[in-house]
Amino acid sequence: MTDRCFSGKTALVTGGSRGIGRACCLRLARAGANVAVNYVSNETAALETVRQLRDAGARAMAVQADVSSSEDVDRMIGQVTADLGPIDLLVNNAGVFDYVSHQETTQAIWQRTLDVNLTGAFLVTWAVKDNMISRGYGRIVNMSSISALDPRPMSIAYAASKAGLVGLTKSTAAAFAAHGIRVNAVAPGLIETEIIDGVEQATLDRLIDATPLKRIGTPEEIAALVFFLLSDESSFTTGQTIVSSGGRVMRP
Repeated sequence: MTDRCFSGKTALVTGGSRGIGRACCLRLARAGANVAVNYVSNETAALETVRQLRDAGARAMAVQADVSSSEDVDRMIGQVTADLGPIDLLVNNAGVFDYVSHQETTQAIWQRTLDVNLTGAFLVTWAVKDNMISRGYGRIVNMSSISALDPRPMSIAYAASKAGLVGLTKSTAAAFAAHGIRVNAVAPGLIETEIIDGVEQATLDRLIDATPLKRIGTPEEIAALVFFLLSDESSFTTGQTIVSSGGRVMRP
């Protein structure tokens, strides 16, 4: 695989302005892809990501959209296609997370979490799949979580949404395979991103202690796995959820 293996390809990364999303954008840009950075509210962070992508030599754009809104998604796909070309590579990374007990889990938290984390991935995938099918090429990676695989009593809505992404990944992989489209998922463990900002240090220490590698992962480590699944290096892999958790969760 050459350093510019995605030259001429267009990538869309939802939730691409920070953390794992930004790391994925940068990895794709360095491989020659045109990159669209989706964000919902933090335009400053998105524009900073675009600056870094352009410094890496990529064509890049920031595009605002709430992935839980079909109208926003349709507008976003239209803008990206017009500016950068048809989408070849999709990373469904946008997500929300609440670390709350079952007593604090309201219907509003449940609905918003499912709307963004699961329905959002569905809407964006459905907005690009027909064009991918018509061209006989597409690569999709969904950002799940180890929360999808083991009980998570303090993040019930999040765990349910990420488990739904595993099911979406398997079923769309089977449905799209005949059309030259591969769909996989990544299930990260504890990663150094803003999602853990609200978690108490004692909880983080406990999770690190439960991790055989005894540390928190980096966004770049997850981006490397996403890159592999998008690339032809994984050409015989589809419908899989790959765990990257420092050994805290091991499958199978």
